[in-house]
Amino acid sequence: QLVESGGDLVQPGGSLRLSCAAPGLTISWYIMGWFRQAPGKEREFVAGISPSSDDVKYSYSVEGRFTISRENDKNMVYLEMNSLLPADTAVYYCASAQHYLIRTAPEDYTYWGPGTQVTVSS
Repeated sequence: QLVESGGDLVQPGGSLRLSCAAPGLTISWYIMGWFRQAPGKEREFVAGISPSSDDVKYSYSVEGRFTISRENDKNMVYLEMNSLLPADTAVYYCASAQHYLIRTAPEDYTYWGPGTQVTVSS
């Protein structure tokens, strides 16, 4: 029910914008989050946004470089990524959760997309 797009190969210092479409899901009911998973590592929280966009949360490693946003009327969620580092290389996933507060644990999220690959390399 979630489909990510926008992943690509980009040079260090570059930017990418990931999109998450949610056909068949009314995202205005959900907290939306972005996670990532690098080879050999656990899936980690990147950013989350409340249903009305009045609350956002970022992991320490991306705060100040990434921005999460949403357009409920279009059923879309975005992740703007700037000043990309090789350490940002991973498969990025969009996910939804029904909670009052933004959660950072993957098990708190119900619906997931298949992921989109982001590779930061020169």
